[in-house]
Amino acid sequence: MASHPIPSVSGGPVTGLRLSRRRFLQSTATAAAFILVPRHVLGGAGQVAPSDKITLAGIGTGGQGMQNLAALQAFPEIQVVAVCDVHREGGRYLSWNWTEGREEKLCGREPARRAVEEHYAGQQRSGQYRGCRAYADYRELLEREDVDAVMVATPDHTHAVITMAALKRRKHVYCEKPLTHSVHEARQIALAAREAGVATQMGNQGQASESARVVAEILADGAIGPVLEVQVWCSARFWHWPPGQGRPKEQPPVPDGLDWDLWLGPAPERPYHPEYHPWTWRNWWDFGTGQLGDLGCHKLSTVVKALKLGHPVSVEASSTLLGPEVYPLGVTARYEFPARGDMPPVVLSWFDGGLKPPTPPELEPGDPLQDTIYLGANGKLNGDRLLPESRMDNYRRPPKTLPRSPGHYHEWVAACRGGPPAGSNFVDHAGLLTEVCLLGNVAVRARKRLDWDGPNFRITNDATANRLLHRDYRKGWTL
Repeated sequence: MASHPIPSVSGGPVTGLRLSRRRFLQSTATAAAFILVPRHVLGGAGQVAPSDKITLAGIGTGGQGMQNLAALQAFPEIQVVAVCDVHREGGRYLSWNWTEGREEKLCGREPARRAVEEHYAGQQRSGQYRGCRAYADYRELLEREDVDAVMVATPDHTHAVITMAALKRRKHVYCEKPLTHSVHEARQIALAAREAGVATQMGNQGQASESARVVAEILADGAIGPVLEVQVWCSARFWHWPPGQGRPKEQPPVPDGLDWDLWLGPAPERPYHPEYHPWTWRNWWDFGTGQLGDLGCHKLSTVVKALKLGHPVSVEASSTLLGPEVYPLGVTARYEFPARGDMPPVVLSWFDGGLKPPTPPELEPGDPLQDTIYLGANGKLNGDRLLPESRMDNYRRPPKTLPRSPGHYHEWVAACRGGPPAGSNFVDHAGLLTEVCLLGNVAVRARKRLDWDGPNFRITNDATANRLLHRDYRKGWTL
């Protein structure tokens, strides 16, 4: 880590950017002038000239990557021209299309290429299409000048190096959550996104929901008074848990078609094992970020926006059995945020692995405990319902004051075409949100309360804990 403070994610307009077809498309309308979103941007019927299409490459084509590609290629403004994955083809990937259930799917660069070409073939009179190229190495793909935008859905530990490489080439980026693997990476990616001036979006789809806006409007209406505490919880993970705390001792052969060295990327070298790939890498500190990184970026997004939270001033955490290799089965974290204008300080409490906060006494028997509970000076909000339920029955919801989202993917596509920044863009939301989540993981590993100076990017009460904000990359890898 550098000894100099890393600047806060704030600053003036970006100047001196190289003009290209991609930048021309982006600059055709500004956020200030963009008032109405054209129907074709919102996914309706319409034709888009080939020269006006946004050329997209998908990097990381596992279950979520395939799902993202299917959603994005449905936009007439998007033309998927390439896919990239270190695995040529393999099974055991989970589908994230919940209409299909949690079934295992065949994924990798070749299944992705076939899916893309089959989609476009269906739009051709000939019923044939051969315009999507498959890559194993994202660096080779990013050298293509004809790629305007990338979708990144690799494991957490490679998000930052791929996203940074794309931003340096002034490509629009959609990256799955969490934005990065370390707090340091999150700060650097947000700064780079500001400098690049491109359209960005993190894959926390719930930020575009109606519920997120309803909650913010109820809180702004003063229905429960000033919010003093928020409690957020998530269920135990549903995927396979490793049998022990250490690394597996067996060294099975690397599956045919998998480039294990590329899969490791900047992470420390270790032999291949199916406990890591293709799915349960989330369990391991070297590759995943646990439930705080995985689900925190979903569940904390509304809280951060509705309460206008910035940097916390402290964070502390505890967990079940903690080892050097595997994320604990259960984690609790407690963040303290300072006052914001006329809003008082607030405590944010996190519970994962099936751990839950105390059940509010106002919750009536049989009513579900929602995953976010707001505790105000004058009442409580269970998700978007006042407690007790009788208060909700007599409450007149406030008018809709916040703009509604046309959809999570729609936001990014519109931003790529010069519209306003997407709701979870790296500069205004995703970078800070990822920092908050991953600071909880730092506190888990530090095993103590940490005082955090966000603007200057440092832990002030434990110099050694600052080392946990990032890690050294494997030789040959840089951010």
